[in-house]
Amino acid sequence: MVKSFQGVRVVEPKKAPIQNITVRDHMSTKLITFKEDDTIDQVMEALTKKKISGAPVVDHSGALVGIISEVDCLREIIKGKYSNTPKFPTKVSEHMTKDVITLSPDLSLFDAAQKFLELRIRRFPVLKDGKLVGQISLSDVIRAFPKLNQTTW
Repeated sequence: MVKSFQGVRVVEPKKAPIQNITVRDHMSTKLITFKEDDTIDQVMEALTKKKISGAPVVDHSGALVGIISEVDCLREIIKGKYSNTPKFPTKVSEHMTKDVITLSPDLSLFDAAQKFLELRIRRFPVLKDGKLVGQISLSDVIRAFPKLNQTTW
């Protein structure tokens, strides 16, 4: 862009359009979910097999009712050690976090990153109009930023 100011021409660089970077663009949509009646054994097996650290818990209609993580499983493992219980038949409903903080798919990825820092949470379910549409993890956010063109920030 060329601007004139008192007969002097000043060439300014084109301003790159600001890229709208949202949670939607970087969230996982093919989710592993659990039911409240699933056992901790089932959760540990699935988390290990899928190489994930946690997942949403949904009811029979698919509505989000909680989240279960490796840390929740670890609590049951420790409890099993003291009671000499090699299996973990307790239900997900007994260990899941029920007060779940969720994000909107339209939230800026920068705002999501701030939430990860503030709340020290490793994953957030993503809801649109009350429906579970995805999940974004701290790893998803970290993987997203090196791919972004710095001039679009």
